[in-house]
Amino acid sequence: MKNTLRKIVFITALSSSICFAQNTSILEDFKPSTFNQPGQEYPMVNSQGYARFKIVAPAADSVRVSLGLGGKGGTKLKKADDGTWMGTTDGPMDEGFHYYNVNIDGGKFNDPNALNFYGSTRWESGIEIPAHDRDFYALKNVPHGHVQQVLFPSPSTNTSRRAFVYTPPGYEKNTKAKYPVLYLQHGWGEDETAWMNQGHANLIMDNLIAEGKIKPFIVVNTYGMTNEVKWGKMKDFSIVPFQTVLIDELIPYVDANFRTIAKQSHRAMAGLSMGGMETKTITLNKPDVFAYYGLLSGGTYAPEEIKDKSKVKMIFLSAGSKERPERILDATTKLKEGGFNAISYVSDKTGHEFLTWRRSLLAMAPLLFK
Repeated sequence: MKNTLRKIVFITALSSSICFAQNTSILEDFKPSTFNQPGQEYPMVNSQGYARFKIVAPAADSVRVSLGLGGKGGTKLKKADDGTWMGTTDGPMDEGFHYYNVNIDGGKFNDPNALNFYGSTRWESGIEIPAHDRDFYALKNVPHGHVQQVLFPSPSTNTSRRAFVYTPPGYEKNTKAKYPVLYLQHGWGEDETAWMNQGHANLIMDNLIAEGKIKPFIVVNTYGMTNEVKWGKMKDFSIVPFQTVLIDELIPYVDANFRTIAKQSHRAMAGLSMGGMETKTITLNKPDVFAYYGLLSGGTYAPEEIKDKSKVKMIFLSAGSKERPERILDATTKLKEGGFNAISYVSDKTGHEFLTWRRSLLAMAPLLFK
């Protein structure tokens, strides 16, 4: 990487695939992404889902933008006479949230004009393509719950570990009320910040409660220790350390420090992607702990895998329409035939991404703790 990188100033807007010829069909109604740093104009997105970026890097020899898990590959950008590197996507991106980074002369950088989110085992830049149904996770003038960071003792790992706990509106005032709990896990490459930052889980909960669609419950996020294995080597992952942290350390801490209904019948576990794999394994290993199961782009259950049907109140399976959803639909049919209360959900026109999981939480939350 060249010393001239010290002179580079970034102003960025992003895309999954860039074209340099002007496309006259693109509407010029671009607006800054909602995940930009305060006061920054780029990256920009338009009403069609196109994204536009501009990087000022006059001393650079090559610039590419990389999207998605790990930021592999990428699209080369074209340098203009004034030293800027410019481009607009050659097609609309999927609605919702996307990770990205910028590669300049072989070095990987975050875009200083965009907010950072933990994904792909590092802090990555993020861009939001406005979804047509984004109202359900919008920040509205409704009563809001609180998201607090807690540090709980973990003798098994010889340290204190972090969790984020969402308590619903009214929790602090109605001191006699007790609440069910959903333990909600992130995917590989992410951590306990993902569901509240990328997923807007707290806003989804606030809006559902304000609309009277769910009874309030607590949501807990903690690090699933998923990043202890490299991508592509999931078979080497052992559930035992995280299962110990969750079952023997975190749940007792939450029950002791929050007003929970500390019963299996009022406890749920769900997770996206690898967090779904963790959910499946732990719920099968510990059937006396959770009564509600949710796998969000995270696999399926087979009826024969569940030894005691009476302990399971509901199984929720979801995926994006671009993720072979027939697998969860078939699995749900078999579970129903086996006598389980199983429900499937398919997110329209999305893949393995946060809009799928935001919509999945929206669909799953009203089904919990019935």
